[in-house]
Amino acid sequence: MKHWLLIVAVLFLFCTALDAENDQLSDLITRAEKGDAEAQFILGGKYYAGKGVTKNYSEALKWTREAAEQGNVNAQNNLGVIYAKGHGVERNYVWAYSWFSIAAAAGHTSSKKHLDSIKVYMTPALITEAQYNLGSMYYHSQELSQDYKEALKWYLKAAEQGFADAQYNIGVMYRDGQGIAQDDGEAIKWFRKAAEQEIAQAQYNLGKMYETGRGVIQNYAEAYKWYRKAAHQRLDVAQNSIGVMYGKGQGVAQDYGGAFTWFNKAAVQGLAQAQYNLGMMYDLGQGLIQNYKEAYKWYRKAAEQGNAKGQYNLGMMYTLGKGVEQNDTEAVKWYRKAAEQRFTDAQFNLGVSYDIGKGVPRDYFEAYKWYRIAVAAGDSSSKSNLALLKENMTTEQIAEAERRAELWLIEHQKQ
Repeated sequence: MKHWLLIVAVLFLFCTALDAENDQLSDLITRAEKGDAEAQFILGGKYYAGKGVTKNYSEALKWTREAAEQGNVNAQNNLGVIYAKGHGVERNYVWAYSWFSIAAAAGHTSSKKHLDSIKVYMTPALITEAQYNLGSMYYHSQELSQDYKEALKWYLKAAEQGFADAQYNIGVMYRDGQGIAQDDGEAIKWFRKAAEQEIAQAQYNLGKMYETGRGVIQNYAEAYKWYRKAAHQRLDVAQNSIGVMYGKGQGVAQDYGGAFTWFNKAAVQGLAQAQYNLGMMYDLGQGLIQNYKEAYKWYRKAAEQGNAKGQYNLGMMYTLGKGVEQNDTEAVKWYRKAAEQRFTDAQFNLGVSYDIGKGVPRDYFEAYKWYRIAVAAGDSSSKSNLALLKENMTTEQIAEAERRAELWLIEHQKQ
């Protein structure tokens, strides 16, 4: 009898201990899921070693990454180990180098040793790629707290080895003053280095600098040259810029046919500005037969992507019945979208629509509001209409309309 009681007692203690361990694991998972970095690190370690849970490298990777991205130094080291050994993920020395470097910079001694160890397996090119990767981690802040100075430091290491994407990013940082004093001359230098290595966005940015005369003497011919290089790599914004230069005859002889060709290339890739430009060519009959239906089609494509000019012109097509059946309600809909984006002509038209009750019920408050908003942007036609509208409104009505306009202006000033 005593023998059986002893067995029961041992089983009870075992089950009690097991329940306690399960409760601890459940609590750990709960804290990890709520974003507790230390809990995530510990949970990742348990899955990696199979301690208290079934060994699972994928889960180890998931929780260790969560903790590492929150700045847990031990997790950053462990994540480097996971990438170096290829546990739960394809072996990747670039990412291992990156995470070991981050942890080492925070004083993790093991990471410094690991970093030296994996360098043996990395070519100079792979180390350069890892340096670029580190710069991007600090720049884009997807894995770490954003730190432009650290990003620039690592980009420079990669750029000095000729890594083109790093050179381009340094150009952006100098142009925008990110992590370093703004310097257009340095921006051009780095854009040129990347552009000469066929980085399309760098070629486009260099063209933009020459077109606008930013950090360099304005030179349309040079702008055209670099835009064209990028355009031939199918960069849509460069194709659009080439179209603009052909349309205006800047850096190249004016040629509406050439403008159409390049606008079309960018438009079919989905660039809203090019779609608007193509719509304008059809609308005005520039270098081709005027075609309002085609103009409507391209304006609509641009408008649906949020292009304010496209939205306004689409509204005009509905107002005038050009290329589409006349519809004042639809016109107001598109004027409103453009007006909300601070497009002054659309604000004026929306004011008129409310003023005379066209496409919307007549509403002096809304008419006043939109005229007033357009006046704040310097629109003289709205100023004239506002003066006339005031004659039909009481002092109290004007005060309320002013309040609405001011509220809109304040809200949109924050954007």
